Formats: sequence, C-alpha cells, structure tokens
Amino acid sequence: MSPALPEGDPAPPDGALPASAARGADARAFGVYLHVPFCAVRCGYCDFNTYTATELGGGASLAAYATTALGEMALADRVLRTAGLPARPVATVFVGGGTPTLLPVDDLVRLLDGVRSTWGLAPGAEVTTEANPDSVTPDGLARLAAAGFTRVSFGMQSAVPHVLRTLERTHDPARVPDVVRWARDAGLRVSLDLIYGTPGESLDDWRRSVEVALATGVDHVSAYALVVEAGTRMAVQVRRGELTLPDEDDQAAKYELADDLLTAAGLRWYEVSNWARTPDDASRHNLGYWRGDDWWGVGPGAHSHVGGVRWWNVKHPRAYADRLARGLSPAAGRELVAGDTAALERVMLGVRIADGLPLQDVPAATRPAVAGLVADGLVDARAALGADGPRRVVLTRRGRLLADAVVRALVV
Repeated sequence: MSPALPEGDPAPPDGALPASAARGADARAFGVYLHVPFCAVRCGYCDFNTYTATELGGGASLAAYATTALGEMALADRVLRTAGLPARPVATVFVGGGTPTLLPVDDLVRLLDGVRSTWGLAPGAEVTTEANPDSVTPDGLARLAAAGFTRVSFGMQSAVPHVLRTLERTHDPARVPDVVRWARDAGLRVSLDLIYGTPGESLDDWRRSVEVALATGVDHVSAYALVVEAGTRMAVQVRRGELTLPDEDDQAAKYELADDLLTAAGLRWYEVSNWARTPDDASRHNLGYWRGDDWWGVGPGAHSHVGGVRWWNVKHPRAYADRLARGLSPAAGRELVAGDTAALERVMLGVRIADGLPLQDVPAATRPAVAGLVADGLVDARAALGADGPRRVVLTRRGRLLADAVVRALVV
C-alpha cells in the first residue's frame, strides 16, 4: 500500500499556476522527474506508488505508458507558458520508479526525446534512470547512452543473499559487478543504492555490502536506513513478531561504518545519505530538490514544485491516464509553500547537504541555538564562525546522525 497523498488545496482542472510562480524563475534551475510506476515484483518493504506490470490496462498499461506520460509533458508546457515562466532548458532529468527499465528501451528514449522536444536540454544536462540489476543488458545500456542518458542508478540494496530475501529483492547479487561494468563501458556514470538496517542484517553483512559496492569502482553510493512504513508487508511481519527491527544504535553503527569505508575509498558525503568521488559524480537532480529549484514531476503520484507552488498527481495510473485523456490536469491537490513552511523547508533541506545552510537562512529567533549545536558537536564550529567564508550551518558526522534534532532546534 503506497502512502496517502498530502492534504492541500484543490488543484484547478487545467493545472493553471498563479502568476507568483514566475517570480525569480531565471535564477532557478528546471528539472524533470519521470515516474514509471511498474515493477516485476512488489517488494515487501516498499511503499512507493508502484504496480506490477501485468495488473493495469488501457492508457495505464506498460505498453501505453510512454504515450500517456508524453501527454502530461504537453500539458506541462502549456501550463508553464500560460503562467509566464521563461523558457528554460532542462538541467536534469531523473527517471524513477518502480523499475523504469521494465519499459522497452525505445519507450525510455521516447520519454527523453519528449523532454528534449518540449523544453530542450541544457548543455551538459544530467539524465539519470534508475534500474534493477536484473532489468538491463549491455545493448540496452549502450542504446540509452547513445540517446542521451548520462547516468544510471542501480538498486543493489545488499550483497548478502539472506538480506535480499528479507527485502524480497529478486536479483542475483553476483550480477552487480557485471551491470556496473556494462554501464561504464557504455559511457554512463553509475550509482549504487544500498539499504542498511534490514531485520537480521549483522554489522558484518553490512560491511560486506559496502565493500562489494566499492570493489566495482563505482563513483557514487547512496546508503539509506530502512524505514518500515505502515501498510507494507514488512510492517505486518514486524507486528506479528516474524521480523525484529534493529535499534537506533545498530542503525548509527552501520551509518558510521559506511561513512568510514566510503571516505577511505575516496568518496565524500555531499548529502546525509549520499557520497560521491568528485562533485561531477554527485546527483545534480537530487541537489536541485535540496536547494529548492523548480521541477515538474510527470506520472501518477509524482510531485512537482515551481516557484513556491507544490502539487501532486493522482496516484492510480488509471485515474492519471483518464484525466489526461479528457484534457484535464492529473494534479490531485497543491499548496503554496510560503512563510513559516518555506522557512522550515529551507532549514530542513539546507542542513542535509555538505555545503550547509547559510546562517542568514536560519530564522533570527533561533540563530542563538547554533552556538549550542556547536557545543554539542552537531554543527561544525569553523563553518558556523565563518572561518573559511560566509557563516554556515554544516553538520558534523554526529550531526548527520541527529539531523532531525538539529532542524528542530533551528525552526520556530
């Protein structure tokens, strides 16, 4: 069961944006997120808005999906133009899911060509697709690279068979080095996504997963703590006592181990859960989220943000396809991000990145709390004092483990 959509105001049937959305647009990068809601098997821990590829028909089917999504791009172009936003080439494209590479390569290329023909791609644009290790071939990756994809993010999750079984992941972990090599041979940058804190995973299991990922020579790793969401099969297993979740100390030890191993291998953290070998290896698309840039999310359940207006599409692919077929926006609701909400989000997102949060973006009423956070070892003293440039709130490693507490201290 995927999570409920946020509460918000009704979205207009035509998707029209207020004139305020165009203010300052020239200073913000524009990205496109393409949601592909299909998986071969739905994993027990997953609460993403995904469906098995055989359960949907009509315009919501896997076969028709690219055409349906192109319809939303056409609507997006009309909405942005009508709102007076300047024509901005797309700086980043991220195809996520689900498992985007369940779509035929030709359909993924059609989607990218749709972005290119609708808005154009900026010089050096980053174009990423997620993929499962068992859903790609050397030829398919080479064709994606030839079409303009620049990056692939593989859902490795673990190198340990019993951990993958608990997560209900179906790929063979021995295949990961092969797919990384195929992607790099095609000229694609490669990221590996890992999950720590799976029930039954030992610290040695986690060490093995990180070391196997590093042995591939990959230049980007994401490591996320497992969160068991209500409504998932894993949540039921935990409630029944069939699985036991690790405690916070176990999660912290695994984060610190990952940071030690990744740093020793030459990767540096640039966001709490992400490490890259060089700045060019970082995910520019995700940095756009954390920096408050604009993006249009295409697909069922996809979220968008343009000029302080955030909205989200209807979740079910059939409802999504039906609205577009009737010439309507698929948006289910929206909200204006302003005032205290905007201030909270600037803090919450800004402190997560290694560049840190400018001290001037911390509400004046809570700036005195920074000194206490430095004393507690959660915020870097040199950055807070401006020793190397403008004063910023930059998390220490301990601060990364307690990032939520830092945010609570810095918001009214």
